[in-house]
Amino acid sequence: MLDNSINSQLQGDEDDVSSEGFWREFFLLRPDKASLQRILDDLSPDDLLHYQAQSRLLFTRAIEQIKTGTGSSDEVALDTLTAYLGGVLTKRYTNPSSDIIAVLAGLDEADVVFTNFVDCLDSTIRHGRTLDVRRKAIQTTLSLTSGAYQTGLMSYLTHRDLFPSLMKYVHDLDTHERAFEPFLLLGLLANYNKFEFQNPYRLRLDDFVNESTIQKIVGSIGVACAVERDKYVAVQEDLPEGWTISSTLTYFGLGVFSQGTKTAPVLSPEETQERFAVLPGPESAILLATYDFTLANKLFAFNLVSILADQKNQEAPVGSFLSYTSYLLHHAYRSPRASLYAYLNLFILRILVEDQVLCKRLCDGENKIAVRLCRQRLPYMPLISGNRIPATVILDIMIDALNHNLRRRLDFNLYLLCLGIILRIVSFLGRSHTRLAYHWSELWRTLLALLRFLTQYASDFSKTTESRPLLDALVNLIVLSLSNGETFLPDPASYDDLFYKLVESSPILTKFRDAYQLHTDNENDNTNSIHTLINIARHYQDLLDGEKRNGKKHLSPREVSNVIKKGYETLSIQSKEGLDRWERFREGEERVVLKKIARVVVEDVRRLVRDG
Repeated sequence: MLDNSINSQLQGDEDDVSSEGFWREFFLLRPDKASLQRILDDLSPDDLLHYQAQSRLLFTRAIEQIKTGTGSSDEVALDTLTAYLGGVLTKRYTNPSSDIIAVLAGLDEADVVFTNFVDCLDSTIRHGRTLDVRRKAIQTTLSLTSGAYQTGLMSYLTHRDLFPSLMKYVHDLDTHERAFEPFLLLGLLANYNKFEFQNPYRLRLDDFVNESTIQKIVGSIGVACAVERDKYVAVQEDLPEGWTISSTLTYFGLGVFSQGTKTAPVLSPEETQERFAVLPGPESAILLATYDFTLANKLFAFNLVSILADQKNQEAPVGSFLSYTSYLLHHAYRSPRASLYAYLNLFILRILVEDQVLCKRLCDGENKIAVRLCRQRLPYMPLISGNRIPATVILDIMIDALNHNLRRRLDFNLYLLCLGIILRIVSFLGRSHTRLAYHWSELWRTLLALLRFLTQYASDFSKTTESRPLLDALVNLIVLSLSNGETFLPDPASYDDLFYKLVESSPILTKFRDAYQLHTDNENDNTNSIHTLINIARHYQDLLDGEKRNGKKHLSPREVSNVIKKGYETLSIQSKEGLDRWERFREGEERVVLKKIARVVVEDVRRLVRDG
């Protein structure tokens, strides 16, 4: 077995393994990666430094074998290096860069050996004798990149441009599923120290215009998101009561997926919590590359929102992405890792809706898609059958996120992102006079429920400076909806309902203002519009009190609605200017969270390499 050969080779004398015959036989034996990992796990960093002569010989011989590209020995060499680098590079060395160089190449030969290695990988990815060999070269590069991400070895990968080779590989694929690994690698390369220097891979993303290759990448994103979504479903089936998986998939226009689908086992609450806690899966690492490509390349973003399913009963990639985002945001509170991936998808959505061309497509009734939304926790959004306008799905996802992550230790930035995405959609609808058929009452209910929640726990939230931007965004969004609702709401009833719910919540408004000390003597203060809400509520409260003085002690909901309609004649909404304006996404402002995300992604890629 190859793992036994490596074990004896590492602990043997260098002269014993210098013959060509030994290495010829060595690279005919396919590695048992699990056994090789166990061997490497048992070795400490000091052990590897002790065996550095043997390790260097293994590394350089494997590179030579890859370059020959004959028989199956190049595949064996690539598999061996993928596992070997995964074990060697992830050790906790005292001096990571210099110690790794000592183990693999030696300080004197480092430039020659690593330059030769990266050149060899690049050439194999581009011109390897089969697609399988080229894929194995990408896997080896993933092992190198994820393992050496915090070391100086990354400079060899930034100096040698792998982008053309990776894109050529994707272009040559017959199916988009295998685009996952090269795109994953590209995400790591494009994020390496991108805030410290001009990353060449990021520049490549800006300029790439090969649409057929982009479409294969978008397809692979859709597949990965569907797989990750299904991991949540496997923990807790969220079908409506009395439904079957087959009927649900058919209901959403995805009946083709019902074949062979298994029902999720019923788990105890403790088991459910444990299994949810380890999600999302490591394949979610592809979301980082998705974010980078969406930010950098308008053609990619256009294809992401535009590509429909290959067949009638399949999910569109954007449908799978939105579905997975729904599940991520339902469970964002469960762990810092889950919340970071939720942030990443929110960044992507924010970038998409900020582009007016893309937002128009997302709001267009001609681009309807089928999306399965998470229903694993109450309250549920209304269940809508068939295909839907993407913007309505996004609004559902944002409402769910606001409802399901309420905690006394509130994630203010996550809530601010969700409100910002809603604002951008509402702003676009108002400016374009697009009347969107949607259950707007759910949005009004959620926004006012959030206001009540913030009021209830004001003693906790008022102590942090993070709360003020959220307070302003929430109140200003409600005021914008009140002042511009006639331009985007589909019917008067939806508009009346917003006023009705605001009047119901009128006692909370002054408590909210007082709790957060939002009193202002400056009428030009544009940060918060709570006084506008209070004035509107007071206007209607006066009208309702007048009705009661006329002998009606208790007004029915219909009578209240009639008062609201009559009140429009005397209502003057003195809203501040610019409530529909927003700042474009600037990556530099999110650098702290993006660096945290990159570290999580690197760890997940290491898991994928190890488990692959």
